[in-house]
Amino acid sequence: MSDEQAWLTRRFEEDRLRLRAVAYRMLGSATEAEDALQEAWLRIDRADARSVENPGGWLTTVVARVCLNMLRARRSRREEPLDVRPADPVAGLEDAPDPEQEAVLADSVGLALLVVLDTLTPAERLAFVLHDMFAVPFDEIGPMIERSPTAARQLASRARRRVKGGAAVPESDLSRQRRVVDAFLAASRGGDFEALVSLLHPDVVLRADRAAGPTPEPLVVRGAEKVAKGAGAAAQRARFSQPALVNGAVGLVMAPRGRLFLALAFGFANGRITEIDVIADADRLRDLDLAVLDD
Repeated sequence: MSDEQAWLTRRFEEDRLRLRAVAYRMLGSATEAEDALQEAWLRIDRADARSVENPGGWLTTVVARVCLNMLRARRSRREEPLDVRPADPVAGLEDAPDPEQEAVLADSVGLALLVVLDTLTPAERLAFVLHDMFAVPFDEIGPMIERSPTAARQLASRARRRVKGGAAVPESDLSRQRRVVDAFLAASRGGDFEALVSLLHPDVVLRADRAAGPTPEPLVVRGAEKVAKGAGAAAQRARFSQPALVNGAVGLVMAPRGRLFLALAFGFANGRITEIDVIADADRLRDLDLAVLDD
């Protein structure tokens, strides 16, 4: 191994955690992020790095370009999360090297953020992720997407507006909704039947479209105990769910590997859940206005 190759290897390993973080936020999948790092290393190993003045920025650029190509290929092959859907959205994770790692990474980054990022164009996603999350200047981002720095800034701004969204209810109501939804999610994950019942209005109505399952036809369930029983049985799905703004109110999104498969929109009254709309139909998911909740 030459001195240059040894230096490249050492520097790549030193920056691996940061580069992996870039790739994960770009792609939303731990497995795909590792694939991107492997591809980036092949390119780096073949490159002439003797004239590189900013090694960290150069490595970030290589990884970002690989991720951009992967995102574009995903779209051109129509591998968007809304197009190809397994019968059980969580079942696909069985093929992942470490399903638990996917859940941990999603929690650390914010599942709702990954879902919203997945609605952006590849160029918007790259501009937003690199600038807002990793402080890469627009002068460096522009050439990656064959745009001017000003155009890259506009892409990031557009993405930022999409990520933040707009609430349809006052902030105080959002806070109350968030507490109820957080408690509902915790009880669902833990299979706590009594806690679920306490959060539901006695006459709560749950509606699930055909794509949500488990029946081939739309499902309507009425009553706190029946709805709580179903929510408790969905603990596995709840592991890959997080609160988000769904059409301007607090709801839940489920997205294994950062790809949206299902959303729950809630109705509230007097601190309890009165309605749950379980949305899994591809067209309905595309029409949702999703955004990230402020912590």
